[in-house]
Amino acid sequence: MNIKKNLPNCITCLRIFGTAFLLFTESLSSLFFITYLFTGVTDALDGLIARKMNLTSDFGAKLDSVADLLFYTVLLAKIFPSLWEVLPYQIWIVLAAVLLVRAAAYTVAFVKYRRFASIHTYMNKMTGFAIFAYPFFLMTPIAVPVAFTVCAIGGLASLEELMIHIFRSGYEGNARTIFLMR
Repeated sequence: MNIKKNLPNCITCLRIFGTAFLLFTESLSSLFFITYLFTGVTDALDGLIARKMNLTSDFGAKLDSVADLLFYTVLLAKIFPSLWEVLPYQIWIVLAAVLLVRAAAYTVAFVKYRRFASIHTYMNKMTGFAIFAYPFFLMTPIAVPVAFTVCAIGGLASLEELMIHIFRSGYEGNARTIFLMR
């Protein structure tokens, strides 16, 4: 196995292992946040290294999407009780609407391209960063307004991805924004 050629995928696998480790840490503890930061760094590094070393691949993009999905699932499982205590019911309604738009984007893509398709847009990256940063605000006085801001960013990203899938003739996983469509 050529380590250099597979370095981005190895880093993504480290994120998957870090995500699994989060399951065994106490929510919002020091060990949780250290592991959490490790997963964030590996998330940023895998794509950066893949692009800089010209090692991008469809497999790497899919592995990254799987790692993201696992991470968000574990994150939700670990901090959901705290979210439920802190956030008002209105945020859950907004979040449900965002998730419905995201599900519509995935459904349109699946029907149109006959495959799972998640696009690495700037807005999706901004959403990922906002979601990643949110646990640091969870136990602060601004937790609720920050949660609404994260939902707004996620909603715009989901709507943009849905529109890209609707208007684009073919799948392009690295479409950066709807404004640069060809």
